[in-house]
Amino acid sequence: MFVARVSKGKIVNVLEEKCEKQEYFCPACGGKVLLRQGKKVRTHFAHESLKDCLFFFENESTEHLNNKEVLYKWLKNETTVQLEYPIQEIKQIADVFVNSKLALEVQCSYLSKETLKERSEGYRKQGFQVLWLLGKKLWLKERLTSLQYHFLYFSQNMGFYVWELDQDKQVLRLKYLLHQDLRGKLHYKIREFSFYKGSLLDIFRVPFKRQNISSFRVLQDKNICHYIQQQLYYQNPFWMKQQAEAYQKGENLLTLALKDWYPQIKPIVANDFCQINQDLSSYYKDFQTYYQTKTQSDFQNLYPPAFYHQYFRKNVVK
Repeated sequence: MFVARVSKGKIVNVLEEKCEKQEYFCPACGGKVLLRQGKKVRTHFAHESLKDCLFFFENESTEHLNNKEVLYKWLKNETTVQLEYPIQEIKQIADVFVNSKLALEVQCSYLSKETLKERSEGYRKQGFQVLWLLGKKLWLKERLTSLQYHFLYFSQNMGFYVWELDQDKQVLRLKYLLHQDLRGKLHYKIREFSFYKGSLLDIFRVPFKRQNISSFRVLQDKNICHYIQQQLYYQNPFWMKQQAEAYQKGENLLTLALKDWYPQIKPIVANDFCQINQDLSSYYKDFQTYYQTKTQSDFQNLYPPAFYHQYFRKNVVK
């Protein structure tokens, strides 16, 4: 942590001032914190004991501290920003609190889905927005983990998206237009924003700004029928469930041809997104209907939700 209280009640921020050796206390729980500094240790505070602190769950990693510093310094020249702001009503510390409205949470370590949901809903119940920005351990790779589903956001212009912080490259990364193929592999586009270049608040608005329709192409998997046969042979739980649902409709996945699996790449589907409250049923319906109007080819072109909505609106008008 970068912020602590001295015995007389003054709040000190090690990013803004030099701190002397004296007693310091956590501004949230009042517990004693120690000043850590040295040639190989960046200056920060750490709880002497986290046993009685309901706000901090662990002493922070160097990556977490560095990412918080970037966000704070990036924002402080363009807006009102508070570092490590305690919200007593929900016993939470906002890593960076912007305009008393937006909580930026840097997440560099694993946490339970239940904790993530509780913390996110806590902010929203207080009338605050929350943006989760992911550290290296939680970056998206080839497949979504059960935890990563709950860091996803959604907009009509960019579909499903997630924010990542990359200290090595010194960029804030936006992965968007997230889709999954039938093997569970992720497909998406990437935009990167260099640290301290441009307005950070404007960058966070990018998914909602008016913009040209973006798209990308994905090669269809010609071996997908064989893959699904293998998954059913080995009784993969996901595909066994799909087969059971097919049986209820009088169908059998083993008899389907390659053309029957088009489109192979589809939007992310989950029972309960943590950061997304919108009803996505019309998006899913428009997506599926659009590809039913197209002749199957070796490639599938993927677009944001706004494209499918506009496509059907134009066709209805005609």
